[in-house]
Amino acid sequence: MNGLLQDFHQASFAGLPAVDIALAIAAALAAYLAMRLVLRYATGRMQVIARRTTNRVDDMLVDVLGQTNRGFLLLAAVLVGFGMLDLSPRWNARIEQLWFIALAFQVGLWLTRAISLGLVRYEERHGSAGMTQVSASATLLSWSLRTLLWTVVLLAVLSNLGVNITAFIASLGVGGIAIALAVQNILGDLFASLSIAVDKPFEVGDAIGIGDLSGTVQHIGLKTTRLRSLSGEQIVISNTDLLKQVVKNYRRMEERRVAFKFGVSYASTPEQLEKVPGVVRKLIESRPALRLDRVHFQALGESSLDFEVVYYVTKPDYGLYMDEQQRLNLQLLRELAALGVEFAFPSRTIYLALSGAASSDIAAMPATDPDADAGAAELSSAPGRAPMPPHAGRGAEAAP
Repeated sequence: MNGLLQDFHQASFAGLPAVDIALAIAAALAAYLAMRLVLRYATGRMQVIARRTTNRVDDMLVDVLGQTNRGFLLLAAVLVGFGMLDLSPRWNARIEQLWFIALAFQVGLWLTRAISLGLVRYEERHGSAGMTQVSASATLLSWSLRTLLWTVVLLAVLSNLGVNITAFIASLGVGGIAIALAVQNILGDLFASLSIAVDKPFEVGDAIGIGDLSGTVQHIGLKTTRLRSLSGEQIVISNTDLLKQVVKNYRRMEERRVAFKFGVSYASTPEQLEKVPGVVRKLIESRPALRLDRVHFQALGESSLDFEVVYYVTKPDYGLYMDEQQRLNLQLLRELAALGVEFAFPSRTIYLALSGAASSDIAAMPATDPDADAGAAELSSAPGRAPMPPHAGRGAEAAP
């Protein structure tokens, strides 16, 4: 037995003592088991803490730690074992490089998982109800972040291996500028799509208005956004042009403000006019879906006495607004008719100054002339017109 032990102590492999190799293997196994136990314990403790809290940060940390690669743990354990050996400086440098590469790729895996979880969380918080697919812009954002991350990891690894990356980065910069100039319009739409995904001025399913166009958003792509107009056709507009204009999002409207005017005849008396605001107020306040802002006798118009009414529909539904406005118009017609107040229509009275000879001829006409009586009656009975003065002749006429 002692002889075997002595032979083992004196044995060597690849110039390394067998005892040192055995100790290195034992250290590697112990390191692997220790790392597995520590990782399992840390993950379990964080899961317990995550179940007691309402924030999502600790849940993300648990998920990120769950992405620890077993191959990384095995490689780390092997490197720990090699560290127990008495190697040449060249091999020690190689082991240090392997440590850096292993850590860099493991950190890359952790950050990749964190990016994915962050985008999922962002979609949960800001995604609209009923959205069944992740938008193309969110996918572009995920791809861009991951590409940037792994580009940095790759450059860091190459730099650690002694590769001169300065010229490589410079060539990438020049090539990137050339490509950007060649596809600047496409890149503009891509960044506009990314801006829509991050800022979310509208989402799929929203009813929006852009200048003279309006419709429901059907698809937000990398280059264009597609709307379905009220008349049925599909409207395709580039993301860059879309963001240059004022976008009205009707879906996010909380309530609808309505302002309208109506005019009554000049034949109305002041007492009747004083009752009109009260009638309008009563009609609007009797409806639970409406909230009155103001009603005023606004102006003395050219052919009418003008009132202005402003009220709010407490729900943004356009159909509800139209139903309530129709009901209000009909009730307003009935109530004003009951007051004896007539609605005015555009009209104008014209007075003609006649020459002396024409005045003498008209004065000489018989008083019983049926044509003269009919013309005077027509002018004096027109709604919204002032009575005909005594000096007005037959040639006066009113045009609506």
